[in-house]
Amino acid sequence: MPCTACRDGAAFDIAITMAFQPIVDVARRTVFAQEALVRGLDGSGAGAVLAQVSDANRYGFDQLCRTTAIEQAAALDMTASGAALSINFLPNAVYEPRACIRATLEAALRTGLPTHAIIFEFTENEALDTGHLLNILRSYRAMGFRTAIDDFGAGYAGLGLLTKFQPDIVKLDMDLVRGIDADPIKRSVVRHTLALLDDLGIRPVCEGIETAAEYAVLRDLGVTLMQGYLFARPVVNALADIVWPEDAAGDARAAVRAAG
Repeated sequence: MPCTACRDGAAFDIAITMAFQPIVDVARRTVFAQEALVRGLDGSGAGAVLAQVSDANRYGFDQLCRTTAIEQAAALDMTASGAALSINFLPNAVYEPRACIRATLEAALRTGLPTHAIIFEFTENEALDTGHLLNILRSYRAMGFRTAIDDFGAGYAGLGLLTKFQPDIVKLDMDLVRGIDADPIKRSVVRHTLALLDDLGIRPVCEGIETAAEYAVLRDLGVTLMQGYLFARPVVNALADIVWPEDAAGDARAAVRAAG
């Protein structure tokens, strides 16, 4: 049975759809996952949709996003190539993990989308009850889902959370990536963060990559999972064609090494 908070939550009455942006494996030249990003059916962006989320309808919004992402991913046959579906969730919209997951599991079963192909990612840009968050993450892992921290390095949880739970994936905040080719401090921070994640057995994803020079530096640092406009922009209810960086990126790597 659903908990009282789940049962009594207001529905989210704005029609939504999903845009999908790939996370690519640049070593294998394959799509590792597709991240589902909420959009309004009227063409409005995520910000306009999220502005309509309140304490009363937060649960309904979170549930609608999950089921919409799963249904559209299945319709696009997203996982046929081995790619996963990455769904953003709101920890503050989850009251009891095993009760609040019912609609997600039903959607996955109904569409034939395997649960092991679903990644739940959350952003750490709002203050959270760490104990509650850990309960969610451990419950999701026990049910066979993968987990990811988004915007790592820009929020509240950070290193303290990693001492208590090691997610499958950590997505480095785009502010650490943007302009990394011209910023030795950023390169140092990212290099040491990557070493930490490797030591903990966590796969890093660098997001927000827009230039061949940023890509070249990250490849030199050993990053293989990347996301950003350099590869593909989000596409509404479709899978984008990937643009792989040209071999000329090697020249950018050489220029960065020469600059120190």
